[in-house]
Amino acid sequence: MSDRTNAAQQVGVLRSQGRSAEADTLLRIAAQPSSQWLGEQGAREIADQVSRRATEAGRTAVFVAYDIPHRDCGQYSAGGAPDAASYRSWITGVAEALGDRKAWVVLEPDAVAHTLDSCGVKGDLAAERYGLLAFAVQELKKRPNVRVYLDAGNPGWAQDPEDLAAALRKSGIAAADGFAVNVANFYPTDRNAAYGNRLSAALGGKHFVIDTSRSGNGSAGADSWCNPPGRALGEAPTTETGRPGVDAYLWIKNPGESDGQCGRGEPPAGQFWLPYALGLAQAAH
Repeated sequence: MSDRTNAAQQVGVLRSQGRSAEADTLLRIAAQPSSQWLGEQGAREIADQVSRRATEAGRTAVFVAYDIPHRDCGQYSAGGAPDAASYRSWITGVAEALGDRKAWVVLEPDAVAHTLDSCGVKGDLAAERYGLLAFAVQELKKRPNVRVYLDAGNPGWAQDPEDLAAALRKSGIAAADGFAVNVANFYPTDRNAAYGNRLSAALGGKHFVIDTSRSGNGSAGADSWCNPPGRALGEAPTTETGRPGVDAYLWIKNPGESDGQCGRGEPPAGQFWLPYALGLAQAAH
């Protein structure tokens, strides 16, 4: 665990306020390893610092690279690099910062899947995106101890596995270690494994990782992705999944960090939200 995550810092605040029961509940989140997201600000420095601390502790840092141009269809996590050249410079900086240290990188949540839905980039912009993702895989894999997993959506996205596999191939999956499913979503592990296995078969047996951070009670429906109530923490992060081809269960989304304002005035995307975090932890099995 890290003492620098939002959840860990909040545990300290609660303890200082004498709210020990809530602090103990929140430890269900803070005591587990979770990923470090890299966006527009300070990505290279953060990648260097976090990977260095992880190496010193004998651990492997998990990063989420999240800066693709036209990110998130202009929704709650809109933004990203202003153009292709900026993105190439950004991802090269991240790769250089990791050096020869061990790290896993989940590459650009939603970026591939959004090219196949109604709101994402199309045509020349989609082709540019596939090229940028392939470049990112190539740059990261120049580092001897970096594993790369291209994001591949979730079981609730109504995409044809063959179409998604074709898009992933254009995005450099052949040179990557595999793909990631259920990032920042809520689908149960059995369903994610079935989805991943179908996609893996279309990709010649590529391995994958599953985000189990909030999958304990499953999904509230394909449209309920923005801070849905009643969800729970899922399986703890581990590389011992017992499932062939599933390299790890990871907490890729940091549990307790908001998905966005959701049209209800909730905290902005990525901001830690204590009531939601406590709900996830209390509901965990």
